[in-house]
Amino acid sequence: MGFIDSMRGKGFAVETICAVLREQGVQVAARTYRSWSRLSPAARTVSDAVVVDAIRSSRIDEHVRPTPESLYGRRKTTALLRRRGLAVAHCTVDRLMREHGWNGLRRGRMHRTTIPAKDGARAGDLLNRDFRAGAPNRVWVADFTYVRTWAGFVYVSFVVDVFAQKIVGWHAMSSRPTDLVMVPLRMACWCQRRTGTDPVATDWD
Repeated sequence: MGFIDSMRGKGFAVETICAVLREQGVQVAARTYRSWSRLSPAARTVSDAVVVDAIRSSRIDEHVRPTPESLYGRRKTTALLRRRGLAVAHCTVDRLMREHGWNGLRRGRMHRTTIPAKDGARAGDLLNRDFRAGAPNRVWVADFTYVRTWAGFVYVSFVVDVFAQKIVGWHAMSSRPTDLVMVPLRMACWCQRRTGTDPVATDWD
């Protein structure tokens, strides 16, 4: 029966295992094995329960609070269990953590929003670091950033009127073409013309 349990752990069906055993002279019926298995849990079930208890105890302390090890992924969890004397395979930990929805903390790489040009030249500082304006629509500044979402990164650009400290145009895209910054500038110009206060900037349409 233990042999059948071990072969089932490798993915073989009970009927196939019993048929091979009968060819070798061992008369074991699938019905007999199933009747026996109802009386006692399979060896794999017992070993899985031991591993699950070990993982759970490493992730939650006796006061039912998360431990620092709760941030571990499957590779570090396997190494932790082995250090504690439990002989366990990577695939076993991977399977059980996946079944219980346990995941480690993923540290993603830094996302770059600005890549320098090959010539290394940067745009000039037209304001000389003086972010002040005497009236609306005299000085606009623009910038863009990124927002992490479930579907990936979304880039958001905006134009701010320095005098009013007001966003006068914005746009969001999943990539970084020129329109990412040109669309909010056109939007800002259109909004100002609509209100009758033409900006000093040239018509960008």
